[in-house]
Amino acid sequence: MTTETLHLLMPEIVLAIAAVTIYVAGAFVASRAVWSWIGLGASAIAAAVMLIQQPQPAGPLAGDALGQLIRWLALGVGAMLVLTASRSRAPDVPEYLGSLLLTVVGLMLVAEANELILLFLGLELIAIPTYLLLYLGRHDAAAEESAAKYFFLSVLASALLLYGFSFLYGTTGSTDLGAIAARLAQPAAGQDTLAGLARIAMVFVFAGLGFKIAAVPLHFYAPDVYQGTTHLNAALLSVVPKAAGLVALVRIGLLMPGLESHAWRIALALAVVTMTYANVLALWQYNLREGREVDNVDELAGLGQTSPVVAGAIAVCLFSLAGVPPLAGFWGKLGVFAAALDVQPAAGEPGGLRIWFIALAVIGVLNAAIAAAYYLRVVGVMYFRLPLASPKSEGGRGARFAAIACAVLVVLLGLASGPLFEACRRASPNVSAQANGAATVRERHDWPVSNTAPLRSRLGFSLAAWSSFPSSRWCCKMNVPQTRNPGPRRRPFILCPRNEREPPP
Repeated sequence: MTTETLHLLMPEIVLAIAAVTIYVAGAFVASRAVWSWIGLGASAIAAAVMLIQQPQPAGPLAGDALGQLIRWLALGVGAMLVLTASRSRAPDVPEYLGSLLLTVVGLMLVAEANELILLFLGLELIAIPTYLLLYLGRHDAAAEESAAKYFFLSVLASALLLYGFSFLYGTTGSTDLGAIAARLAQPAAGQDTLAGLARIAMVFVFAGLGFKIAAVPLHFYAPDVYQGTTHLNAALLSVVPKAAGLVALVRIGLLMPGLESHAWRIALALAVVTMTYANVLALWQYNLREGREVDNVDELAGLGQTSPVVAGAIAVCLFSLAGVPPLAGFWGKLGVFAAALDVQPAAGEPGGLRIWFIALAVIGVLNAAIAAAYYLRVVGVMYFRLPLASPKSEGGRGARFAAIACAVLVVLLGLASGPLFEACRRASPNVSAQANGAATVRERHDWPVSNTAPLRSRLGFSLAAWSSFPSSRWCCKMNVPQTRNPGPRRRPFILCPRNEREPPP
């Protein structure tokens, strides 16, 4: 390992040292506030180091703009999670905070990885602490069951991913992503056989990473795991593994010469099935998540009156997820759909792939409209229903600050999206394939960044807009007393089914 590599890894090293310190010293000093401040301080130091760094390729590290963008995202998400956990009621707070920091380190390593071994190490550095976090969140039977299910299925997914990596290594003789791409791009004797093995590798890679992002049909673990864990763990699972899986898919699956067309077909199928299946079923889901602290949407009735700050933060993030302008979610959705419409066939190639991307954009717009129904339903219950009980806030000042910070970030990114769009434009790889009907993703308009011009790829911006919500979604832990039997679920399409002053018997 060279000096340049160590220098580029300094933010990760700082966070890892802080995590180990919290693990070891936490056995002797049981102070929740101290370890929370150490975690936040380590995140601030890592951010300061990144500010003065000049990223460049170094050994197994890509050192590119995409990696830097995801590293900043990881630091921001980590800080919000540490704030939310600062008032955790679990007795194992040091172990919990240390594991949180290690998951952030894993995401940062995945973002920078330009080599299969380091990429797998980063993914496992996310998965292994997550096992511990799921167990530490709660100690009832449901929590233990969810931790066990996630552990065994995650091990299976890691095995599939590693099997795919072994095919890539056996095909090309290297674990370096650049060398693998160069080897696949070279015409040689027996190239058809090598291409066939590489396609098999892609299937296993997509299967392993599909578990990380909970893509259909590899999502079956998610309901049970989300049901048995805490809000904070659900927020972690909704951001960190999924961001890592998406970055890994871009690094491996979508940029390999000769494999882009096959990878895009798999990605298109997974995207259509996943978002359609999830959105349609969510219309009949009356739980905020399969959770415990706030189990039913009805339990948020009147939250706009009893806790206006918390309700406002949740409402802003829900409006953002619904794609209401000018919030960040609107620009994220617009960027994704515009990028799909901007796909152009390569010179001399048929334009069949463009039709598929147009269809994908149309399906995405329809699913966005469907999703708005259940997002706005929660807002309607919070503001247009009378409170059934006064929710008891359990998150503390740290969680409240995290909720407000996420809501403010969503608004600011929406009002001033130009700089972030420009950062994502620099971070977006220019995907160009010349074989098998592949496409070139490029800009067709030379408009200023402040305008809504379609850019090449909005992966980074979409990740930022998408992940800004879960931290505030679950950071305000509320223990609502069960004042009544909820009874049968109400019709899912009605925003405010009833507005009674007295709860029914």
